[in-house]
Order: sequence, then structure tokens, then C-alpha cells
Amino acid sequence: MLSKQDQRLIQLLRRDARTSVTDLARALNLSRSTVQNRIARLEAGGVIRGYSLVLGGEYSQNLVEAHVSIKVHQKLTARTNGELERIGQVTQLFSVSGEYDLLAIVQAQSLEELSALLDEIGNLEGVERTNSAVVLETKFRR
Repeated sequence: MLSKQDQRLIQLLRRDARTSVTDLARALNLSRSTVQNRIARLEAGGVIRGYSLVLGGEYSQNLVEAHVSIKVHQKLTARTNGELERIGQVTQLFSVSGEYDLLAIVQAQSLEELSALLDEIGNLEGVERTNSAVVLETKFRR
């Protein structure tokens, strides 16, 4: 169970993982060493697994993103997951319930690249069928 301070710390790091420990301490009204210890404990406990890059600016705005539902032949699921992981434009892959087995989040630099990427995914061994939804606008992302 996380304390309210830990939850607040996570919220601040989600907003900007590059916030200095000094600024985090100030925002939480805690000492710098206390915040460093909390971060170390959260990392050691697996609550914080890592930090990632968030693309921004014109580059991010120009990316085309799609959510691809994927139906997989059950005996080939592990192989298909591995092949999807090797495709750099697949940024996230979820196992889901329902008609489809997987949900892939993909990003491309153009509609043409997205089309080729969707064809590549559809042609992977083990993929039975796909259904894609292109993201028109991102309202918010955390």
C-alpha cells in the first residue's frame, strides 16, 4: 500500500519524470533525502520500473497513430508477440479479452508508412485478421 505522499510523488513524476529531486521535495514539503529514499524504495519495490521518452513538438504532432486489434492463431501467439515486438513502430502491445486477442498501438510518420505497417502486421505468421482505428486527435495522455 502506497502512502499519500508516495502517490503524490508518482503523480509528479508522471507529469515530468525529469523533475529534480529538489523540486519534488519542495512540491511535497519533504526533505531532499526523504524524496530520494522514497524514489529508491519505489524503484526497488518495482512500483517505478523505469523512465521513458515522451516525444513532443512538431515531430509528435506529425505522427500518425493507430490502434490495431489482432486476432491470432492460438498456437502461434508467442511467435506473433515476438514478431510484433521486433517492429519498432509498435509502441505498445496488450493482450485483451473479446473477439480479438491483442491490441497494438502503432505510430508512423505518414499514412503511407502506416498502410505499409498495417500490411506487415496483417501478413505476420499467426495473424488471422486485424481491425484498425486511426487516432484522429489525442485529448490527453498520462
